[in-house]
Formats: sequence, structure tokens, C-alpha cells
Amino acid sequence: MAYTTNDLAALHQYYKQQLLESTIPFWFPRSFDTAHGGFLLMRDADGSLIDDDKAVWIQGRATWMLSTLYNTVEPRQEWLDGAKLGYDFLNKHCFDTDGQMFFHVTRSGEPLRKRRYFFSETFYVIAAAAYAKASGDETAADNARRVFGRCLEYASGERKLTPKFTGTRPSRGIGVPMIMMNTAQQLRETIGDPRCDDCITQWIVDIEQYFVKDDIRCVMEQVAPDGSIIDHIDGRTLNPGHAIEGAWFILHEAKYRNNDPHLIALGCKMLDYMWERGWDKVYGGILYFRDVYNKPVQEYWQDMKFWWPQNETIIATLLAYQMTGNEKYAQWHQQIHEYAYSHFRDALHGEWFGYLHRDGRVAQTAKGNLYKGPFHLPRQEWYCMQLLKCYAQ
Repeated sequence: MAYTTNDLAALHQYYKQQLLESTIPFWFPRSFDTAHGGFLLMRDADGSLIDDDKAVWIQGRATWMLSTLYNTVEPRQEWLDGAKLGYDFLNKHCFDTDGQMFFHVTRSGEPLRKRRYFFSETFYVIAAAAYAKASGDETAADNARRVFGRCLEYASGERKLTPKFTGTRPSRGIGVPMIMMNTAQQLRETIGDPRCDDCITQWIVDIEQYFVKDDIRCVMEQVAPDGSIIDHIDGRTLNPGHAIEGAWFILHEAKYRNNDPHLIALGCKMLDYMWERGWDKVYGGILYFRDVYNKPVQEYWQDMKFWWPQNETIIATLLAYQMTGNEKYAQWHQQIHEYAYSHFRDALHGEWFGYLHRDGRVAQTAKGNLYKGPFHLPRQEWYCMQLLKCYAQ
């Protein structure tokens, strides 16, 4: 199948409507914490608060989302004021004395937990950069670039974090080059940084060299330092939605680089491989974990449907179709779009449920927790809206 111009115009209108009339209104302004700063985002299906703790990842992501809406959709003062609540809370409460960020804090900002990786910092970078563009705050821009520099040191190993594993079975993960690539892309597109282009190139080289396996049509999550497969449960575990997210990051970079043909081919190849492994041919949707050799997966949620892999696949298939014209991607996009919006979307209260059983039944009703908040879904709807705005009627 192919999408007609009218189809694409209708999709644009649908994503815009869902974003601005369902998804964002579910979260804001009810989640603005005017007493302590930041956002109260752990919410049940009807929007009621189930916990007032704050996940630092989601504080950064929500700040980025509000700032991005202000920068690209409409300069609504409410969005800018909300972004400032998040940005100020991050600066005031979410950095430890050693410069590393926390992962989980109380409502008032007292620290509860740190993690042995630096993803809180990457979400701070995109938040501060987008807020700097929205507000004109030069200190925010300086902070974004400074913390990005720290992330580069973490990513290269120059600055050490407490290791989670011993050195017995060394590995490298796709998560670091992926998240750093997207962090640099966001930094470059908001306030700019001369380090971004060369770093992005190297992270793409790393992904292609170590994680993309053409012989078995797969994108690995973890590999040995030389790129070989670690034939143990953790080493064999695939996360199709995560790899598909990486695919659209690379396609986004291809578009930035004047439709670079090598990057288009790489991104589409990653999408192809992981659609084949991740799409549930029985019930539809993207499965959470698979084993590279089709052996049993350890995690009990391996065949559930989480919200965010569906979001990433909606973006990747639409972007791949736009960039290649290949009708296969239009078909895949229609499949994942129809599955996701018919199973996850809450027509009564707005937003999406986060967790479904394999057969599509809602597993639990929370829409906000330590990992889910106003990011993957609104980013998907916003990004697809931007891709399709040339078809707006």
C-alpha cells in the first residue's frame, strides 16, 4: 500500500489533535508542582495522583517536552512557565555534591536513589538546551553544554561511575551510543554545539560495527568488547523497540545530512531486522524482549506490550516511508498505528495506558510512574506532526 496526500494530511491532523487535545492536557497543568517545583507525574488512569515522588528522568523529559512545544508548536506562556518549574527543580535538587545526578527524589527534592549510569544527565542536557532556546536564558545554555561535556567523559570512560558488574564478562551496550546520539542531536538543533557532528558520526560507526549483525538479521543490545555475541541469557536478550528507536535516530541523522544514502540504508536495515523479530504476528504490536536464538527469555514481561516500543515504531516506520517511498513502510506504519491507538489509547481520560498483556488486555492502569510520563507518546505525536506538517490542510 501507499499513503495518498489525503492520507498523510489526515494523519497530520490526527497526531496534532491527539497531542494537543488528549495527551498534553492529561498531564498539564495538573502536574505542575507550584509548591515545590517540578512535576507530579505518577498518575492513575483518571489523572489522580498515586505517588508524589519524582523521577529525575521524567522531570528532565517533561521539561524538554514543554520547551519543545513552546519552540515549535506555539509560544504558550503556560508551557514556558511549566518548563521553568522543571528546569529550576532539576538544578536545585537533582545534582549530588559529586556532580552526578540522582535518579529518584521526594516531592520536595530530597534524594532517594542514584543509578550507576548517566541517563539522568542526558535528559538534563536536552531539557536545559530546549529551555534555553525557549527562554533565551544563556545560563541554561551554558549548563546544557557543560553537562553534555560531562556525559562525553562518562561515555568515553574518562570519568568513571561505580560499575554494576565485575570485570569477569566484559561487554558494551547499545544504550550509550544511542542516547548520546539523540542527546547531541537535540543539543545541536536547539542551541548548537561544535562537538556534536563528529561525536554523532562516531556513535553511528560504533552501532554499525558492533551491534548490527547482517548475517543473522539482528541488532544486539549487548555484545562483547569486540562485537561478538555473548552466549548467555543477558547477552542474547534483544529489545526490538529499543533498536527500532535507534533506527529512527539514524534516519533522523540521515535527513539532517541531506538524505545521506548510507545512513538511510543503515536505519532502514535496523528497522527491518527488528520488525521481523519484534512484531507479534498473532496479536499485533511490538513484543518487549526476544532471544537472539529464539531461546526462552529470562524476564517474565518478555511477551508484554509496553507503550514506548509502539511509539518508537510509529516514528520509525513513518520516517522510513517518507525518506524511501517504500510501500512496505507505509503498510507497517498503518499496522502499528492502528494496533497502538486501538489498544493503548484511553478515549475516556486521555493519554495511553502503559502496559498490556500480550493479547492486548490492560495489565495495570497507571499512566505515570518512575519510567512513564509525558515523553515517548507526546514525542511521537509531536515528531510525526512535524514530519507531516507539509500536508496540513
